[in-house]
Amino acid sequence: MLLKALGTIDFIAGLILIFMANTSLSHSILIFFGTVLLIKSGIGLLEDVGSWIDVLAGIIFILLIFFPISWIICLIIGILLIQKGFFSFL
Repeated sequence: MLLKALGTIDFIAGLILIFMANTSLSHSILIFFGTVLLIKSGIGLLEDVGSWIDVLAGIIFILLIFFPISWIICLIIGILLIQKGFFSFL
């Protein structure tokens, strides 16, 4: 059950990065997803690729508060997060 909940967070964060990264999102949403993804990467102890994807996505979410990031970077990280979230449901 925990795996599916964490996969849902990955999936939603990936959708946010793909579709809403260039719009002005609330800072609280960006901070929430950034910290959740960074905490998730700490749980994984950076031992696998999934944890490193969480670190990159968390950093991207935190940096989106301060300045806009290229849409291609958000697209790539978003696709990786959606893929990770999808495979947690299998």
